[in-house]
Amino acid sequence: MSLLKKFATVGGATLVSRVFGFTREMMMASALGIGPVADAFNLAFRFPNLFRRLFAEGAFNAAFIPLFARSLEEEGEEGARRFAAEVFSTLFTVLAILTLAAMIFMPFLVKTVIAPGLAACIDDPETLRQQLSCEDRFAITVAFSRIMFPYLACMSMMAMVSGILNAFRRFFAAAVAPTILNFALIGVLAWCWWRGADERTIGFLMSWGVLVAGIGQLVVVTLAMRLAGFSVALRRPRWTKSLKRLLVLAGPAALIGGITQINLFVGQAIASYQPGAVSILTYADRPYQLPLGMVGVAIGVVLLPELARALKAGRMEEAQHTQNRSLEFALFLTVPAAVALFIIPEPIIRLIYERGAFDPTTTVRVAAVLGLYALGLPAFVLIKVFSPGYFARENTRTPMIVTGFSAAANTALSLVLFWLYAERGIALATTLAGWLNAWLLFEGLRRQGLWHVDRALVKRCALVVLSAAAMGAALLAMMRVLHPYLATGASALHQAGALVLLVVAAMAVYFAVALATGAADRTLVAKLLRGRRKARV
Repeated sequence: MSLLKKFATVGGATLVSRVFGFTREMMMASALGIGPVADAFNLAFRFPNLFRRLFAEGAFNAAFIPLFARSLEEEGEEGARRFAAEVFSTLFTVLAILTLAAMIFMPFLVKTVIAPGLAACIDDPETLRQQLSCEDRFAITVAFSRIMFPYLACMSMMAMVSGILNAFRRFFAAAVAPTILNFALIGVLAWCWWRGADERTIGFLMSWGVLVAGIGQLVVVTLAMRLAGFSVALRRPRWTKSLKRLLVLAGPAALIGGITQINLFVGQAIASYQPGAVSILTYADRPYQLPLGMVGVAIGVVLLPELARALKAGRMEEAQHTQNRSLEFALFLTVPAAVALFIIPEPIIRLIYERGAFDPTTTVRVAAVLGLYALGLPAFVLIKVFSPGYFARENTRTPMIVTGFSAAANTALSLVLFWLYAERGIALATTLAGWLNAWLLFEGLRRQGLWHVDRALVKRCALVVLSAAAMGAALLAMMRVLHPYLATGASALHQAGALVLLVVAAMAVYFAVALATGAADRTLVAKLLRGRRKARV
């Protein structure tokens, strides 16, 4: 299977998950708006999600896959099975202890880490009414966090099983499993709407839905692993040389792989000082995550095992080619997506969310945050491209330093900009920190001679920017014409039709200019078209 087809497989499965994620967020926005229950749920869910990215997906995709691939190459399947069993047994034990401790000390975690703004609110006795409101928000945040935290354990074990599947080049099951979460929460929200449940009940049922979905996702990837002819046994944890090497790599890799989530978590913790700001950031994050998930996740999942195999086999020219084409692919899709999200955030947010408890004023606030997030979209996808260049060589020290520096910059910028621009300041800080991270990672590879930019990449990157600029100009012109159909007073059908027309026209302009100028590889496009014709015949 070609690199492009692998990206398409993972990206397509991720797209399905993101589409259902949109449906989930639309229903949640209509039911809860940006009220205290919405804030509590988003704060509680972000915490296990952060640890999932840090100690599960980031660590295992970056550290486990190269070591597992080496075991397959050097010791065969039996050696790989032994290594996987060592890791799984240790992971299971650590997660059990961590989950138990978190359940006990959750009030302390919420007060100091998850939502310090709620604690400050409780300590401020400005009015009795405000104090009671803050105590209520704090209590439901603690309750939701306790229910959802075991989701972390399920996702961590799922990440390991997914790493095994990816090492065997079976990408689909791990990519499609997250859809279960969306199905579960959509089902909960539909039932609550049918029963006329109050906001607090909706929040509690959604929290239980997250936990049930986590168990379901773990079951799906485990079955896929068994179908692939591989299994892992639970044994007594033992300290081995292979496990020590994994932990040495996984610690820094966890920090690096979860940089986007770290920035979002820091932003939400600071935003907890202002009611509604947490939910605004979360709703803006969903449209932004669609292209990031399709392209960034696909590249991150596929590129690392491909690069690791090429380097282990000494095929340096193939590794360089893979890196350059991955960067080319990332920019070709993310630059136009960033331009579009920056120019038309308000019509997008209005169509997706503006109904029920989600009013036009909230639309303007969420759209402003989405526009700023969009400017950082290419940066966070580039991080996914540059990081495997280090991980595949089992070097996590350099990117760990870079990520730590950018995370510190994000925290400092968020603290300063939040007091000036509220939630918009946090979005701007996230974007600036993302670009800093991407630039430092690239410079590190270039200076060590690990990345040689070829002429084709430079040429196509410049042409991609030109094509995206032409598309942006077309979008601005069309928005003036279609404004009556995109405004608040227009019906949902008119808004959807106008937005679809905008997107289709923008894509047509972009791809036409890209093909005309050579930003898109015309030879590759022709080859793909010929392949489809042959398949039809």
